[in-house]
Amino acid sequence: MEYNEYKRIYDSLNRPEDIERLLKKGYDERLLETLFTQKTSREVKKKFHVVKQKAPDMLREWKRGRTIMEISDKYRFPPILTAMFIFLEDGASRKQFWEFIRSPDLLESRQTADEVRDVVRNDFVYSPHANDRQKERGVWGETLLQDWLDGQGIKYRTEEDLRGEGTKTPDCLLDEPMLYDGKKICWIESKASFGDNVEFRFNSRKQLCPYTTLFGPGLVVYWTGCLNDMECPEGVYISDISVLEKKLKRVGE
Repeated sequence: MEYNEYKRIYDSLNRPEDIERLLKKGYDERLLETLFTQKTSREVKKKFHVVKQKAPDMLREWKRGRTIMEISDKYRFPPILTAMFIFLEDGASRKQFWEFIRSPDLLESRQTADEVRDVVRNDFVYSPHANDRQKERGVWGETLLQDWLDGQGIKYRTEEDLRGEGTKTPDCLLDEPMLYDGKKICWIESKASFGDNVEFRFNSRKQLCPYTTLFGPGLVVYWTGCLNDMECPEGVYISDISVLEKKLKRVGE
């Protein structure tokens, strides 16, 4: 994806309803959900401690009758994390809070339980359903990768197969090096995230560059999309879902 188009979409995703609006313009749902999740998570990291300091004020506002959703909108912070600050400030433990999120009926107050249900329903990134959606996207990407390799008769070991053999293991470690667009690769990593500069730098530092040290050069696939013409570290190559249109070749063929 060209940077200008990516920036236009990214800047337009500020609230969950923006996803529905952009869907009507023909954009892929997984792309929009992924970009919204990445943007929200990054903004939360920047604001977390600043907003957390407002927890006493949030609790007072809630006790005076403001809803958690209203407080969430005021501070422009995800509903579930806003609720967490309020509940923890009111004396609940983190364990209790997440039990309430999963099962609002555990709360003694019916009104509070209804508020928690509303919070869960309106949190697109941190709710249990959102976590399930993110896991589903991860499984979807890994399945695409394995089906692509299986269809070419290429042998590999998965992260599960490699468990216990080291601290860092790619999603697919090829049994023998292969050629991808004329470049030798030894492993492939599946990513259900969008490969923009922030995500790619983080992945490179934490996973991809260490893989090159351990296993040799490899390929990372961002299934929901990636920016064109990103500068890659030596031995790391990048693709999007268009990788499915290509075939790997054995070295020497």
